[in-house]
Amino acid sequence: MSSKRIALITGANKGIGLETVRQLAQAGMTALIGAREAARGEAAAAQLKKEGLDVRFIQLDVTDEASIASAAAKIEKDFGKLDVLVNNAGIGAPESLPSTAKMADIRAVFDVNVFGLIAVTQAMLPLMKKSEAGRIVNLTSILGSIGEHRDPASPIYGMLYMAYNASKAALNMFTANLSHELRETKIKVNAAHPGWVKTDLGGEAAPLETPEGAWTSVYLATLPAEGPSGGFYHKTVHMRW
Repeated sequence: MSSKRIALITGANKGIGLETVRQLAQAGMTALIGAREAARGEAAAAQLKKEGLDVRFIQLDVTDEASIASAAAKIEKDFGKLDVLVNNAGIGAPESLPSTAKMADIRAVFDVNVFGLIAVTQAMLPLMKKSEAGRIVNLTSILGSIGEHRDPASPIYGMLYMAYNASKAALNMFTANLSHELRETKIKVNAAHPGWVKTDLGGEAAPLETPEGAWTSVYLATLPAEGPSGGFYHKTVHMRW
């Protein structure tokens, strides 16, 4: 079993995921770039290896059960445990009203943002239970906050990206329930809102760069033993569910 801390980041060949890999590797971890496409994943790993970081690519399609099982088996064979899981993979959908949102869009978003995330987490939990300090970080969004959507004074009031919003609300519930289930273990489970970040999803108008966008994930991935579990955070601030 590896003496170093091992971190798996899904959807990590670009954007916030890639920057999270960089920062966790800079913190001394072996960081695994989970990516669906081998060419992009290998290229991302090669880029960070040039910076002297312990980074490796692992093929992982969060919507494919065989791919998830294969990734878990490889991590077990190579390292014998998993210390950090950052469920970063996610997709968006067009802005839509609840009354007219296309079912195909809703299903596609939930397949990645909810069902894929749960499937990966369940597959990796046996490995995380071997860790001395397991940390699960689920990438969510302020758009998943029901409280914010109901508040006319909220900056997201009226932002009706229904498929995406609902998927993140479901992710938040999974986070809360899983943290409760694991409350007597050494595994902490939290949700991270990265902020509005310049990514393919966030767009060029976003005010934050990817290093800032990765900060909350890294903070929650490196919590001390006395740190929180079952929360919804942006940086160190607990947000409204």
